[in-house]
This record gives sequence, structure tokens and C-alpha cells, in this order.
Amino acid sequence: MSTDVPDPAAAGHDARLAHPTAVDIVHNFWAEVWQAPHNLDAIDELVADDFVIISGGTEIHGRTAFKEWVRAFHTAIGDIHLEPVDTFQNADGSRVASRWVLTGTNNGFAGTEPDGQPVRMTGTAVWHVLPDGRLTHNYVERNALELLRQLSS
Repeated sequence: MSTDVPDPAAAGHDARLAHPTAVDIVHNFWAEVWQAPHNLDAIDELVADDFVIISGGTEIHGRTAFKEWVRAFHTAIGDIHLEPVDTFQNADGSRVASRWVLTGTNNGFAGTEPDGQPVRMTGTAVWHVLPDGRLTHNYVERNALELLRQLSS
């Protein structure tokens, strides 16, 4: 009986693509939705119908409402770029936690004057990933108050 385990890379394919981790799933979401060219239609494939995000004390329920929330966020901050800093998943891949940095330009974030000032926001997010790889919940804490103070001064 052989105990050798075949190397998937040697077989001509990347095992990460065949079996993405929960971290890969979250990073793919950020790449599709929060990086240029901002493919908001990817939300339809990447999140569950009953997706919930809690961000800034607000709960957004459902894929359609979430898509509109993202669209409004992209309107308020232009040229968004989101960079994951540290990302971890639990043992079964059902939860992902991440620190991130979002940069862009001010187009009227939180009611401020749309003056094109540089925006830099940091935050943390905790994601719930379904067994089929779709995202179902996202809990976000971000330094929006500090950013608002900077843009208002």
C-alpha cells in the first residue's frame, strides 16, 4: 500500500483553484467588488440571497439592498482600492476575520463636501462563509468617525 500523496501542482493544476479556502473566497470578493473595475454584478454570484452586512451601526438585509449599498459607497468614495492586511479563517472555514485598508477620493463621504481629498479608511471584517462558498454575513468595524473628522476639517 502506497502512502504517497500526489502533488496537484505536478499534475498541471493549482489546488487552490480547485479547492479555494475561505480566505481565498473573501479575497476574491474584494477583488471583484472593491477593486477596479468594480464588478458589482459579481455580488449576484458571490453572496447568498439573504446576505446581511452590519456596518457603521446599520444592518443591510438581502443581496439587492447590499448591492445598492455598495453602489452608494462607490459613489461617495471614488477610485476605491481595498487592500487586505491580515486575514485568518477558523478551522472549518466557516468564518474569516480580516484587517483591511481602503483608499480612494472623497466624493461626499458621510455628507462631506465632495472635494476629491484622499480617503484612507481602516477596518476589520468578520465573514460567514457557507459550505458552497457563498458569503452570508459580514460584520464590519471601520474608522469612519476619524475619516469624517479629517474630511470635515
